[in-house]
Formats: sequence, structure tokens, C-alpha cells
Amino acid sequence: MNQTFSRRNFLSVAAAGIATSAAPRLTLAADSSAAAESSQVHWHDVRDWGIEGRGFDDTEKYFDRLPARAKGVVRNAVWNLSRHSAGMMVRFRTDATEIQVDHAVTSSNLAMPHMPATGVSGLDLYAQDEQGNWKWVAVCKPNKQHMKTTLVQGLRPGMRNYSIYLPLYNGTESLQIGVDSSSQFEPIAPRTEKPIVFYGTSITHGACASRPGMPHPAILGRRLDRPVINLGFSGNGKLEKEVGQFLVELDPSVYVLDCLPNMVAAEITERTEPMVRQLRDAHPDVPIVLVEDRSYSGSWLLQSQETRNQTSREAFKAAYRRLLDAGTERLFYVDGESLLADNRDDTTDGSHPSDLGFFNQANAMEPALRQALGA
Repeated sequence: MNQTFSRRNFLSVAAAGIATSAAPRLTLAADSSAAAESSQVHWHDVRDWGIEGRGFDDTEKYFDRLPARAKGVVRNAVWNLSRHSAGMMVRFRTDATEIQVDHAVTSSNLAMPHMPATGVSGLDLYAQDEQGNWKWVAVCKPNKQHMKTTLVQGLRPGMRNYSIYLPLYNGTESLQIGVDSSSQFEPIAPRTEKPIVFYGTSITHGACASRPGMPHPAILGRRLDRPVINLGFSGNGKLEKEVGQFLVELDPSVYVLDCLPNMVAAEITERTEPMVRQLRDAHPDVPIVLVEDRSYSGSWLLQSQETRNQTSREAFKAAYRRLLDAGTERLFYVDGESLLADNRDDTTDGSHPSDLGFFNQANAMEPALRQALGA
């Protein structure tokens, strides 16, 4: 049984950080330093109970996405991008009416030309309602590399579960969560269920979400109630066997391969079948979802973009058919035309989804993932 998917690409360029103004329920570091320094605040280092979305324990820095031994094995560009904390999140339970954070990122480049600091370097807070649904609460607006600030205040009374998504296009150096000493605080350890593993491009990485909780891997993680490991490498998702050798070390519920936006037809023909065989040899029963490239928004007018989409998809579909003919089972396929809106109005730059685009992309991918997972 098959399904259809799609995807896109981009390069990873950083721009100068931007200062942002305060918004309701958010206080910038300069405004909240006194509160954050208060002796009434108890601080909790998230490393003490663990971050969800870390696939490897033997990392050079705690919040890296690939193990230290990947350095010199994967290309330098992949290694450098693996230092970003995309897809990681931490969970806890508290009855506090105010939540503070002490957060440092590895780069002073807090934003990019096409992506705000809230998505590149921010923290994104969600809470679970009485029905068990995760709903957005607040986002940190970073204006410097080290933020010690009130993330949210004035919360309704009551004990509830919270989660914080970490920055998408910056590395996390450290993160502590602060609540008043009179409040209860209970760490929630990372879930032990097998994760959905996404391997892809800048779109999987998170460009150009306005918040870390908005890329489709995060949205689908909430909808399917599954842990997620995000191995999107901006401009460098290329179905490489060197990355594959670390993918096979994971124990996933499903692999999602979404690299077409960074590849041309010849590369797709050369690498798709070896990558699938590499994963299948290590995990005979784990489903694999193949995702086409998303349609460029301007392809209806730009022949070069339409040709890029067509040639990539033809090569990918041919590889998919050969795999099926060879007896490869538990293989699913998502066509690219389904990923974005027909009116082409849900990207930031014609290639990378806006928040609306990520929402639409999650809608398109969800049925295929449910089928693959048997959910």
C-alpha cells in the first residue's frame, strides 16, 4: 500500500541578529533581569533529565544532533549544521504562574534574511490542555546570544504539562528553566517510544518557520504523539551513505527520506536505491517513506523550476518502482504536488514554507505516516 509526499530545498546562510520588541506575556532580558536574579526562583538544568530529539549520547556538545565520531566522516557542511538543535524539545510539569528561562545559543547570528530570530534562535512553549492536546503558549524573542528572561507570566492556576522546543538554526549552549520556589516542578523524561526519524533538507531543518514548534516534523510529532528526531541539513540533504551509517544506528518507528530539494536527477538515480537498501539491511521491518520535492511556487511561470521538479520526480519514481520490483516491502511514497497549496501562497521565498506551508505540508504527510505506522 502506498501514499504520496513531497519536499523542497535551500542553503543555510546566517545573517546578523535582530533586536525585537516585547510583546504581551513576554519580557526581554533587559526588562526581566531583576526577576530572573531573584532568590525566589529555582533553576532546573534540562540536561539533568534529558532532551527529546537527541539520537545519540556520544555528542561533542550535549545539544548536537550527530555523534562526535561523525566529524570527519560526514562532509564538513553536514557536521556544522548538525550542531544546530533543530527538532529537540524538553518536557516538564509545573503549577507555576510564571516560567523563566536562562538560555544561551552558540552563534551570535540570531536571524536570517528570510527567517526571524524567533525561529532561528528562539524557544517555543506549548502546554497540554485537559483533553491532552498540545497548544501554543509563548515564544522567546531573542535579542542577544544569552537570554535570561521571563518566557511567560500570568498563567492560569493549575498543574499541567509543558514542552519547550529548542532553536532551529542555532546551536543550544545551555538551557535552564526557572519557576518560583513556592511552585511545584516535575521533570518529564524523554519518551521511550521509537521515534520518527526525518532525514532531509532546509525544509526539514525548519526553514522558514517563525517558531521552533512550527516545522512539519514538530507538528506531526504532536499530532501522532510520537518522539521525533530531526536530521534536516540545510542545503545538504543528499541521501549520502556517510549520513546513512549513522541513520542505521537509530531505532526508529519509521524513516522519512525527504532530500529531493537538494538533489538533481542524476544524484537521485545514483543514491536513492543504495540509501533505501542501507536502511533496510539494518532494519528489515521499519517502514520507509519517500518524499518528493515540493513544487516551487513560481514553477507555473518559470520553466527552469518546473523542469527541476519534473526531472527530479521522474528519477525518484523510477527508483521507487525498481525497489518495489525488487521486492522491497513497507515502502511508502508521497508526491510533491500535494505538499503546498494550489495557489502557491504558502512559502516565504517560493521554496521554503511559511508557517501556513508547514501546516499544509503536515496535512499532506500525516496520512502516509499513519499508514506506515499502522496508526
